[in-house]
Amino acid sequence: MAKLFLGLDSSTQSLSAVVIDLDTRKVVYEHSLNFDQALPHHKTLNGVLPNRNPLVKHSSPLMWAEALDLMFSKMKKDRVALGEILAVSGSGQQHGSVYLTARAAQTLGKLNPAKSLVENLKGCLSRKNSPIWMDSSTAAECGEIRHKLGGIRPTASATGSDTFERFTGPQIRKFHKTEPAAYAKTEHIALVSSFMASLLAGKIAPIDFGDGAGMNLMDIAKKIWHPEALKATAPKLKTKLPALAPSGQAIGKVSPYFTEKFGLNPEALATVWTGDNPASVIGLGLIQPGQVAISLGTSDTLFGSMKKCRTDGKGEGHVFGSPAGGYMTLICFKNGSLAREKMRELYSIKNWDKFGEVLNQTRPGNDGKMLLPWFEPEIVPRVNQPGIHRLDLEEQDAAGNCRALFESQMMSMRLHSAWMKVSPERILATGGASNNPALLQVLANVMNCRVHRIEVSKSAALGGALQAAHGWLTAAGQKPKWENIVAGFSDPVPNSEVRPDKKAAKVYDGLIKEYSAWERQVIKSLAAE
Repeated sequence: MAKLFLGLDSSTQSLSAVVIDLDTRKVVYEHSLNFDQALPHHKTLNGVLPNRNPLVKHSSPLMWAEALDLMFSKMKKDRVALGEILAVSGSGQQHGSVYLTARAAQTLGKLNPAKSLVENLKGCLSRKNSPIWMDSSTAAECGEIRHKLGGIRPTASATGSDTFERFTGPQIRKFHKTEPAAYAKTEHIALVSSFMASLLAGKIAPIDFGDGAGMNLMDIAKKIWHPEALKATAPKLKTKLPALAPSGQAIGKVSPYFTEKFGLNPEALATVWTGDNPASVIGLGLIQPGQVAISLGTSDTLFGSMKKCRTDGKGEGHVFGSPAGGYMTLICFKNGSLAREKMRELYSIKNWDKFGEVLNQTRPGNDGKMLLPWFEPEIVPRVNQPGIHRLDLEEQDAAGNCRALFESQMMSMRLHSAWMKVSPERILATGGASNNPALLQVLANVMNCRVHRIEVSKSAALGGALQAAHGWLTAAGQKPKWENIVAGFSDPVPNSEVRPDKKAAKVYDGLIKEYSAWERQVIKSLAAE
């Protein structure tokens, strides 16, 4: 009998499923359901409900529940061997929150297979819609919580991150302030991840250390709810939050709802879910300190693993519990491919091969010419005013600007991840721009580290499946090693290694100091305006 494990990922726009065979190290099934297309009656755009206030971004938890029914129906129709699934785990978009009434726990324990999940959940929501990670309407609440915790550095040190508008704590505080009666009726507060896990387990599921750290409510060092953070957020909050637990820990057998309705193995374990970012860390195989992945997408995101808990005193980076134990960090740079595309348009460069040719007309270090490509307000470093800033660089110098763009983006990553005190042994590059050899060479040179391309489809759902496997083996009394669990699922693209040029690396070791000083100078001048 094959050892099959199911991983699910409830993201902003879709629900994805991945089934793995642990023995053969293969993904045997994968599928995604786009919310807009599959569930048009919820009237979402890119998975989000329209709102007159552009800062408010909400979605319906009933849409996520309905998608779960639809996914299991699809898997059954596709003849996935649901009866052989040994455990289920997954991930949800981080920071989104679901608010449940006192009726919810009893309802979850008696889900009726003759009805849909949406019908079963009638009367279980104390708040119709859920604020999600895109919501930025809680600036006032962020300031209030931060002030009570003593400022940016103490807040980050206590909870793993400074307060951010999308984080769950500020969202809960806003709900308490604006809808006190509905908050009072709320018996349980879940994250997207724990809500979906609760449906599968047929009981209120714990929140894991990875997703829990994205709330500004968890003591990042002790991995317990932080008393002062709870007090700063809303009254009686601890009574409304579930227990914290490790990712993938067995909750119990899956709800009979899924076994009777879809033929899921009645002995299958439901396990604790995590956030999509921690799950992606597992899906990418980042299980040891010194392992780093950089996603080169619309925004550039740096993921890293740390054994010991370190936090960013500037509040730019985030620290979450890692499903593999220890900690992970996430640092997001908004002007990623967004800036690269703008630069290509600015100089009418037809494609990325041509861009690389233009860039290579210059030499590493660009003779000290630098650029800050903040086409949009930047997250790291925090810059609210968009603008392009040049140092000893003329706008008409196409080659110089192209190199300065790549170099500045990679130096920013190096500079703003230094607080981790992790020297990467290798970097895994993913995302659309990871197909750009010129960019990867600059990355390897600036970081003085080997770079490999990796192509992992649905990394969060894959991480969920691997998490399910680890949880099942642990529940069976074994002591599985994560390196054995992920082996074969997240190998780099063959022959994709890019090695650093040692002479170029020395140039960047010197230039990074000049870049840091200039960046600080520009930010200071913007603040003075």
